[in-house]
Amino acid sequence: MNPVVVGKVSVGKGHPPALIAGPCVIESYDLLVETASCIRELARQFGFPYILKSSFEKANRTAKDSFRGPGLQAGLEMLSRARREVGVPILTDVHLPDQVSAAARVVDCLQIPAFLCRQTELIEAAARTNLPLNIKKGQFMAPGAMQHAVEKAHSAGSGGVLLTERGTSFGYGDLVVDMRSLLLMSDFGVPVIFDATHSVQKPAGGSSTSGERRFVAPLAWAAAATGAVDGIFLEVHPDPSRALSDAGSQLPLEQLAELLERLRRIFQAAGRFTHATGGTTK
Repeated sequence: MNPVVVGKVSVGKGHPPALIAGPCVIESYDLLVETASCIRELARQFGFPYILKSSFEKANRTAKDSFRGPGLQAGLEMLSRARREVGVPILTDVHLPDQVSAAARVVDCLQIPAFLCRQTELIEAAARTNLPLNIKKGQFMAPGAMQHAVEKAHSAGSGGVLLTERGTSFGYGDLVVDMRSLLLMSDFGVPVIFDATHSVQKPAGGSSTSGERRFVAPLAWAAAATGAVDGIFLEVHPDPSRALSDAGSQLPLEQLAELLERLRRIFQAAGRFTHATGGTTK
């Protein structure tokens, strides 16, 4: 497996597991930068290379009046400023082919949302930028079927692919995580990421999607223990109760240090921290 390079962060076997994290959606520039700066310092402390993730727009909100973000132009301007100020690579999602070129001028990695992982035109447009892609596995997809998304991306560009597991639909209002999918997708020869916060969502039966935050840490620990994941994806917010998106599943910033400390121990036991990376090993 060749590593996928996101900015200055190499993701894949032979490299420390990456942390992809940030507020779900850009609520304000100050919240974005303050949260990202805190995450960056904690990531350094525990030896995780850090990639900032936040969305300029949420296109798949449950209700028509749900907050969607600042939009393409304003959101990308804030991500560009945050990239310079925080000094870390940026990942953001695109929902339409005509958003791709503008986003690619600003960010280091383009994300294909789970609901759009079968959209050939979107994947190919994003891959043609030669930026790396993070393709979320659809909640409705078997892990083996994601090989087709990888092949679409590889046929159109050379930036590399990350595959992210984020749970599978179970009944009408729940998700489950089949840890076997992490090993199955790693067979495709691409780095695999585990999204611990979206995996605890409870898809909306009402006007918004809820979540069971208490399962974020145990699922992240279990994923790290497989030895098959090359990074952990977390949506993190200083006060999730006031978050404008995914309030039920985002991780409180104050809980991140404890989670990273234990994740580091588990990754070490799984053989993924095999050389000095700084940080603590308490």
